[in-house]
Amino acid sequence: MTDAQETAADSSVRTRGGTPPDDAGASVLGAPTPLLEPREGIPPVIADEAALAEVIAAFAAGSGPVAVDAERASGYRYGQRAYLVQLRREGAGSALVDPVACPDLSGLGEALTGVEWVLHAATQDLPCLREIGMVPTRLFDTELAGRLAGFPRVGLGAMVEGVLGFVLEKGHSAVDWSTRPLPEPWLRYAALDVELLVDLRDALEKELDRQGKLDWALQEFGAIAAAPPAEPRKDPWRRTSGMHKVRRRRQLAVVRELWQTRDRIAQRRDVSPGKVLSDAAIVEAALSLPANAHALAALNGFGHRVGRRQLDQWQAAVDRAKALPEAQLPQPGQPVTGPPPPRAWADKDPAAAARLSAARSGVSELAEQLGMPQENLVSPDTVRRVCWEPPAAVDAGTVAEALAGHGARPWQVEQVTPVLVAALSSAGADA
Repeated sequence: MTDAQETAADSSVRTRGGTPPDDAGASVLGAPTPLLEPREGIPPVIADEAALAEVIAAFAAGSGPVAVDAERASGYRYGQRAYLVQLRREGAGSALVDPVACPDLSGLGEALTGVEWVLHAATQDLPCLREIGMVPTRLFDTELAGRLAGFPRVGLGAMVEGVLGFVLEKGHSAVDWSTRPLPEPWLRYAALDVELLVDLRDALEKELDRQGKLDWALQEFGAIAAAPPAEPRKDPWRRTSGMHKVRRRRQLAVVRELWQTRDRIAQRRDVSPGKVLSDAAIVEAALSLPANAHALAALNGFGHRVGRRQLDQWQAAVDRAKALPEAQLPQPGQPVTGPPPPRAWADKDPAAAARLSAARSGVSELAEQLGMPQENLVSPDTVRRVCWEPPAAVDAGTVAEALAGHGARPWQVEQVTPVLVAALSSAGADA
């Protein structure tokens, strides 16, 4: 058992609510304190170039890590753009920046080059920050740190309460942040989201170091910071909720046509696609293949609130799909670039299925010993790929090379290699 395994297995590591121990090894008990106001009050919203220049200068002159957060208008607006950016740094205080009024924040991003950015669930905010010119070169993700440290609840509110003993008010997380002007309670909530983020980072760094996992976390943070922007998703219409009901190619064509029509309208109107037409309505129309607008109006999602002009528009999309020649109809399912779905392994390759079963069992046991979720120990996709096409000669070197080739970080390779060598070898011997 490694030092990290021994530390993670220590029952004193996590007590009430996932609270890590203090320096004496005992958790901080007592009722948490509500956090009601930012230390310096609610900062003014930065909405012009002159005020932005002052913020850039202040944050460039600050010291230590910078806490960063962004608010989007998911469910209200098209896309995932940022509608408010919050920052806090020692010596600079807190700032709330309006990226609608100041759409180019590359100057702020450049001023913070080389500074460690502290984010919670970084992969959620990085795409919208990148759109406005803010790209970190170093980061610390407090949510991921919580996962690696074995906290059962890793939302920001739960972490701040469990680790620092403060309660954050979370009532405005799902509001329409594109609203202007932003109400004062929302701004207070936004400022408080970065108020204790650096404090949380410092406490989690100590806990990770105590567990022998700090280097693992730093490798993960480095991988996130270095990752290129995600490629556009191929055939995004296939992710329509309820698609499992749609089996025939003609029906798939209707889903595709309605989805693409909805997307164009949503983008033009700058509203969430779900506010234009629900996924359930798209699937309903695909399954029914209505002959005309009157038949379409009888379906769920196309009722009395949908005007005649809109009905004609949706029916036209259905008719276009119905008129497509057979060769232009989409194929069921998506092209598979990796291993087939695991449920098919027993029929396609029983030996591979045995390898995967043994590997999953071993990874699960190791993750439990280390006190972290399996998916953070190693990507399930990586395990599947190594088990589907294992090295010709199974040993520590070849398995480590295979893991690294699929993107596993050095700490993951070190921890998981012995488990996979044992799983692949035992399954091979049984076969």
